[in-house]
Amino acid sequence: MRLTALAALAAAGTFLAAGCSSGQPAPTTSAFGGAATPSGTWAEPNGDLGNTRDAASTITAANVASLREAWSFHLTGTAAAGVHGAGALAANPVVAGGTVYMQDLDANVYAIALATGKLRWEYQVNVPEATGPGPDGVAVANGVVYGDTPSAVFALNAKTGAVIWSNSSLLSSGQGTFEIQPVVADGRVYLASAYGSGPGGGVLMALSAATGKALWKFNTVIGAEPGVAALGVGAGGAWQTPLVGSDGSVTFGIGNPYQSIGQAISHPARLLYTDSELCLDAATGRLRWYYQAVPNDFMDHDMQTSPIAAVVGGTPAIIGSGKMGIVYAMNASTGALLWKTSVGVHNGTDDAGLLLLEHKLTITLPYSWEPGPAGGVLTNLATADGSVYAATINASAKSTTMSNADGNASGGGVVGGDIVALSLATGAVEWSTAVSSLPAGATTVSNDLVFTTLVNGTLIALNRTSGAIVYQRKLPTTTNAPLAVFGNTVLVPAGGPETSAKGGGGSPQLVAYTVKS
Repeated sequence: MRLTALAALAAAGTFLAAGCSSGQPAPTTSAFGGAATPSGTWAEPNGDLGNTRDAASTITAANVASLREAWSFHLTGTAAAGVHGAGALAANPVVAGGTVYMQDLDANVYAIALATGKLRWEYQVNVPEATGPGPDGVAVANGVVYGDTPSAVFALNAKTGAVIWSNSSLLSSGQGTFEIQPVVADGRVYLASAYGSGPGGGVLMALSAATGKALWKFNTVIGAEPGVAALGVGAGGAWQTPLVGSDGSVTFGIGNPYQSIGQAISHPARLLYTDSELCLDAATGRLRWYYQAVPNDFMDHDMQTSPIAAVVGGTPAIIGSGKMGIVYAMNASTGALLWKTSVGVHNGTDDAGLLLLEHKLTITLPYSWEPGPAGGVLTNLATADGSVYAATINASAKSTTMSNADGNASGGGVVGGDIVALSLATGAVEWSTAVSSLPAGATTVSNDLVFTTLVNGTLIALNRTSGAIVYQRKLPTTTNAPLAVFGNTVLVPAGGPETSAKGGGGSPQLVAYTVKS
């Protein structure tokens, strides 16, 4: 997910947050009476290594109405120049060993006591968001916290925050910056750079968890013609946590080539491996397979969501999606497409890049497409019990020039989105529920509920059978970060006060809500 896409909607007067960085004074915590003590774990960025976002939780439709605020942890201090528009928090919190670990968009890391919301330690980085739009985030394994700044990767002692190692020599000029929430498994840290602007595009990599030394690297753009030189400001890379498979693989969702309409017409090419699901050998980085969803993309249709491990008709599968607003099921061994389903609003332009590649399309200006750069499936999906849940944003784009790179097209007509349930077996739509504001909080399953948040500052839960909204709660401020659900707790990062919506806001904060078991 690119936070700059959401910031573009803010500039259009839609909504959004003006977040604050960390810094001085120290963060503060507010505690509230009448709520149960938070408990449980959310051990991986998406809950588990399969990225299913299927929570181990006691929260159901029968008790969700009893959610009460247990505490809120506030980021305070002077607003950083780069942390604006889309808020200060965009990463999924990780909960392990009774501690919440969280990173803000200035790359600062916080360790917070789960039971009380009190700060245990803080790792200050203070790199303005303008040098990298996130989402950022940390992983925790074997008593170590792993994270990244735009230019470095680090490991911290989970109890004290002391630096174990830091490696700032992983990226060369033109290879982009780190914006990803990593994952750790089998002694390796998996992560990637985003929007590389030199030969090779972005870089996928595995590091030694013990030392931070690079074990392998894989470039996300191949070929010399037209090559990266024709691709505008950058190409490829990955934004969301990859999938570590039980078969010794690691799979990344790859971003778009950042090319203009004119470049897609004059230099049509598939531009591998942009807009692709890319499966590598986890130990060596060798390519196993790829599935490219959008060849010759000029519409900023990333395939950026975290891939999900699933089973379709008895076959191990991977579920992927992105800003093209289509959900895909692929064979986990070969990458062969099993099914694909469009979600949200589309205006018939989905295959424009392919048609230009095949010389079957003539584009005249102004040219509009939907979903646009801030639309489609921006945040991670969930799967449980034979269904897939996606939050989709209905945002269009229009370009009046052939020369602007995709993300620079103007938006329009944004009013909300849809939460959609699909059959895991066939991709058929089981239900679709419209929401009044942009659903930017990822989907998370808890028993008979699916949770997400709306960017106007609302936590919602839907009935998994019918799609009916059965719970809504106004948050203290706006949010576009994924939430975590575990034990008796819903943990919501709320990025910052509203700038153009009615009503007030609050400082960027992490809020814990609990129900009694």
